[in-house]
Amino acid sequence: MIKRWSAPLALLLVGLIGAAYFQLGRTKEVGFPAPDFALPDLTGRLYRLSDFRGKVVFLNVWATWCTPCRLEMPSMEALYRRLKGSDFVMLAVSADDGAAPVQAFVEQTGLTFPILIDSKGIVSSRYGLTGYPETFIIDRQGNVVEHIVGPENWDSERSYRFVMGFLNAGALPAAASAAAEQRGG
Repeated sequence: MIKRWSAPLALLLVGLIGAAYFQLGRTKEVGFPAPDFALPDLTGRLYRLSDFRGKVVFLNVWATWCTPCRLEMPSMEALYRRLKGSDFVMLAVSADDGAAPVQAFVEQTGLTFPILIDSKGIVSSRYGLTGYPETFIIDRQGNVVEHIVGPENWDSERSYRFVMGFLNAGALPAAASAAAEQRGG
């Protein structure tokens, strides 16, 4: 009996170790231009990532069938409400097959930030996702500066300070920055 199961168990163990190694190796892939995309929200309005150049973008890829994703969403809503009105944009890209389960979840939880539908997996493919949820922080110049694999509690002071660090980096608009340079300051 042991001989019969030893080879399949060994293969399973090697596969799990390989998957864990691959997943851990992806957690800090940053410093690349954020691939552009255009996706509709639940009302059909088209969102293009490049339209948010000059703002800090919080891009979360999730699905309603992903329990950690569902648990993370209320804390994302809290962060969104706290930073709304600043140069901060939150986009949640759903990998669900259609809008119906997403709409039901949004109504149930009262989410107010833009939820985009990506049933063809465009963002997952372009950003090289290995699972759900994954969050990318994109700076004002359009570069991925942070990549978080797995759920986070975004409704914490630590998370708020983390995002504020990106908002405060290069916070001066280009025209004000150029004027300051001309004044020698």
